[in-house]
Amino acid sequence: MIEPLREISAPTRRLSAYMADAPHRALPAAVVEKARQHILDTLAAMISGARLRPGRLAIDYVAKLGGARQASVVGTRLLTCPVHAALANGMLAHADETDDSHAPSRNHPGCAVVPAALAVAESTHASGEQLMRAVVLGYDVAARVNYALDADAFAATSRSTHSVGGTFGAGAAAGALLDLDDRGARHLLSFCAQQASGVGSHVRDPEHVEKAFDFGGMPARNGVTAATMVASGMTGVDDVFSGERNFFEAYAPRPNPDRLSEELGQRFEITATNIKKWPVGSPAQSALDALTGLMAEERIGPDDVDAIEVMLPSRSARTVDNAPAPELNVQHLLALLLFDGELSFDSIHDRERMQDPNILALRARIALVASEELANAMPRRQAIVSVRTRDGRSLSKRTVAVRGTADNPMSQAEVEAKALDLIGSVLGMRRARAIVRAMASLETIQDITSLRRLWRPATVANRGRA
Repeated sequence: MIEPLREISAPTRRLSAYMADAPHRALPAAVVEKARQHILDTLAAMISGARLRPGRLAIDYVAKLGGARQASVVGTRLLTCPVHAALANGMLAHADETDDSHAPSRNHPGCAVVPAALAVAESTHASGEQLMRAVVLGYDVAARVNYALDADAFAATSRSTHSVGGTFGAGAAAGALLDLDDRGARHLLSFCAQQASGVGSHVRDPEHVEKAFDFGGMPARNGVTAATMVASGMTGVDDVFSGERNFFEAYAPRPNPDRLSEELGQRFEITATNIKKWPVGSPAQSALDALTGLMAEERIGPDDVDAIEVMLPSRSARTVDNAPAPELNVQHLLALLLFDGELSFDSIHDRERMQDPNILALRARIALVASEELANAMPRRQAIVSVRTRDGRSLSKRTVAVRGTADNPMSQAEVEAKALDLIGSVLGMRRARAIVRAMASLETIQDITSLRRLWRPATVANRGRA
């Protein structure tokens, strides 16, 4: 016979109580500021993702499903049910490599948590303050579930930390907006556990379509599904993290359940989450950072370079070494930066530039070296870029704390500049500036649905005024 659970474990009890209280708990000012930045950054990723192939496919798919007109698909005029909106917006948010990342838990929280929270916030007419509290909770839960699993060990089994952590984070955010009590939070966690899945084969997706689903669409959808099922009255297992046949027994050979509730309310994981300076893969950020520094300090351009050697952590180098997608290919990105003097969303995603003779000539001078020393260095994802110039100079720069990471965060102005580039490329600069202004005072918004007009494309009749 299955042994009945006699007591809720302490980590689950603390976590579920914290989740139930989150909608009613004020956040520190510094955390509010970070929440605004990450919601803006993820919203910008969604809007820019609407014009990329994974985003277009997600929009077309969801448009055929129908559903109650409760939540918007960003960058479109489509309204659908929260589950479908979360799926589409999650795929938009990770339609490329624009969204944020949380290195300690090996997770991309924004592309799962923010779409889930936004979909439910619209369906419940939540305020901006409620949305921010839910998002902050989602980041906290996504990271802590991965910590408890031992993210590095979990990833070594070819499972996807991004999909699993994202499901729990999205579910927690959605549950907060539906005001689940602590018992409901525990059942929500169990429904998330049943849907938690993901295989590391996403790294082999050359078109980024399945990867968009794995990182963003699937966990956002699954989290909203879990939350709305429990909110409708469905019940589940009271503690999926302990007792016979529990989540950790299924997934983690050496779990640490205490990490589920470690420093809740004291350490907010959103403050340790990176915002990418450039809309490219995380492993390429440090190399771009280093080359940008050399270009500024040494006044070098494409005609000055004889050869470039890029050292990256060994596990990162494989991902970006002459990758087929321009936003992942570190040689292409460095050549593009050197030739143009800067990078924009449009230039990065211009696939025709992959065959530009000038860019190909520069790429031929760039060698990538995998480094075990950098693989073990902290902070993670460092890079060393060495340049040999045609006049005989040897230049080198090591990026230790990449701009945009928690160790070297971007300013509010830099975060907004990135958002303006991404949003402006789709909706125009007037609309982009309006969205940036709205996010800067998000806590004053009484009903999130009032913002829909900002991220809808203009109709044909009024497109010129948008």
